[in-house]
Amino acid sequence: MPLHPVSVSLSSYGASLVRERGQASFLPLLAQAGAARAELREELFDAPPDPKALSAAVRSLKLDCLYSAPLELWTEQGQLSAALGPTLERASACGAHWLKVSLGYYRAGYDLNELARQLAGQSVQLLVENDQTAQGGRINALLAFFTEAETRNLDIGMTFDIGNWLWQIQPVDEAAQCLGRHVRYVHCKAVRHSVDGRLVALPPDEIDLQQWLRLFRQFPVGVPRAIEYPLQGDDLLAVTRQHIETLARLGQMQEERQHA
Repeated sequence: MPLHPVSVSLSSYGASLVRERGQASFLPLLAQAGAARAELREELFDAPPDPKALSAAVRSLKLDCLYSAPLELWTEQGQLSAALGPTLERASACGAHWLKVSLGYYRAGYDLNELARQLAGQSVQLLVENDQTAQGGRINALLAFFTEAETRNLDIGMTFDIGNWLWQIQPVDEAAQCLGRHVRYVHCKAVRHSVDGRLVALPPDEIDLQQWLRLFRQFPVGVPRAIEYPLQGDDLLAVTRQHIETLARLGQMQEERQHA
């Protein structure tokens, strides 16, 4: 595993293209482009995947694998989602070492006993992401959850999505300062308003990269970072390789500044 590993979320190639070609078809491209990890997206499987084939492909290409599921960990009723166990099993069967979900409706004081029981002995590490919702995209709720999980010695990391904070108008620098030590994976995307006023993900410009470098100072050195913005062009291999190299250099700059 390289010191500054870069992952690619397969959603970056566009939902229509990925559903048309199948997620497994993109794995060789990621390996050739220098990605360290593939992020499978459960919502982009039109039919149940062949987990043995996916796992074999991941292993043969020497890729790490993360499984992303559109699952809210806590329901509106304050219960742990019943879908967690089956989703952990699907992630493991596909060869993933990490499962990324969102927080859902957790509030401080909720009982984590059932979560601890389900994670005991798991080969898949749970990562909880800040999403774009009011319940799962705010600093206070996430900080309360990770603080309690740490108190319980639960091996749960955070996926820090740089762009998602904007949907709930949360200050990204404050989020990094409060949550940085819990971060095990970073989703990188620039976010702008489209002409119709919607927030949309875009590739970064130099200003974005400088902001990301500032944020990375709050995270563990060498934390894996993922491309989660559009990768488009006639030569997807060249485009992917270019953006992987950009994020890898960002990691090198982070390390140099922290050791300066």
